[in-house]
Amino acid sequence: MAPTYPFSETDGLTLDPTYERLRRDEPVSRVTYPYGGEGWLVTSYEETKFVLGDPRFSRARTVGQDVPRMQPLIAPGGSILTHDGADHSRMRRLVSKAFTVRRIEELRPRAQQITDELLDRLDNPGDLVEGFSMPFPITIICELLGVPFEDREDFRRWSNQALSTVGGHTPEEAMDGVTKLHAYFTELVAKRRAHPTDDLISALVAARDNEDRLSEDELVRFGITLLVAGHETTANMLANSVVTLFEHPDAMKSLREAPDKLPNAIEELLRFIPLGSGAGFPRIATEDVQVGNALVKEGDTVLVVASSANRDEAMYANGGELDLEREVGQHMQFGHGIHFCLGSQLARMELQVALGTLLRRLPGLRLAEPVEFRRGSLVRGPLRLVVAW
Repeated sequence: MAPTYPFSETDGLTLDPTYERLRRDEPVSRVTYPYGGEGWLVTSYEETKFVLGDPRFSRARTVGQDVPRMQPLIAPGGSILTHDGADHSRMRRLVSKAFTVRRIEELRPRAQQITDELLDRLDNPGDLVEGFSMPFPITIICELLGVPFEDREDFRRWSNQALSTVGGHTPEEAMDGVTKLHAYFTELVAKRRAHPTDDLISALVAARDNEDRLSEDELVRFGITLLVAGHETTANMLANSVVTLFEHPDAMKSLREAPDKLPNAIEELLRFIPLGSGAGFPRIATEDVQVGNALVKEGDTVLVVASSANRDEAMYANGGELDLEREVGQHMQFGHGIHFCLGSQLARMELQVALGTLLRRLPGLRLAEPVEFRRGSLVRGPLRLVVAW
């Protein structure tokens, strides 16, 4: 039987040393996943990029199938995350204008305003997760989509359930989270249909009703995906970045002294920090494909580990070290290929504004309590991050 994956329980922001050995000796290897049995695990940069960019590895083929995977729930249809080819492009085009560099830059002043307001209210000492890193991206994505901010406690709880992996919520609780998110967005779509406003949900409703460019189920699942991905990833990446800078005080000092280096520093933080707790979404080979050292057979399941690929010494010298001066190039934090993260530019802008303002306004920022990290989730991040200044 293939080795059990994950190789160990996720511990903060550290990576299991097994990844380093696999990148060197067996970058495409067989493992037994928590759900669905045996599949391929890809840990190196080149092979990860290859799998993510090759259309012979299908997300759509996983729909409704008990394939090897990290999460207990079987992938449903109707989501941009499980569409291939033309269907994926059709859905992506519906919202791509909302995430262009120009449109995101127009949001920067509002992001700065939200940041300042949250920091004005932050207790000293205070929890940076509840007081800043979580409400900041939630506010932005709620305003962009047209989701009431006052519902945040509900959809945060449901998204935490939906993102559960082994050791987290039960399969029943995970399904309950998905079901409640679906019901919530179904109701929100009905409200926007009756009373359209200037937001992304209203634009998607119009695309559904006036142009027949997506189904009702696709519309609802699209909204869920944008909301969950739009706050969970950035909120945890922001908190993880602060923790990482606390662990690298020289890096924090250099950023305070040279704030113009922040954009490149954020790319290095994105490369260095393992945001995911393990392998990403499964893909099915639609024909036999040679991937590095392995022949992946038609019907085999392949999962890649972006956080391991981002540490690959063949791509990054001393990849296991944080170097804010590094020329990062294309890291895998946002993926690659057709499923490259829609919100990558939004996330970059949010991190630039939030981290830059924290370093500028709170020069004495320091950790006030030991950090406890969440467990049993697809996304790593602190449960609490108590700081003082």
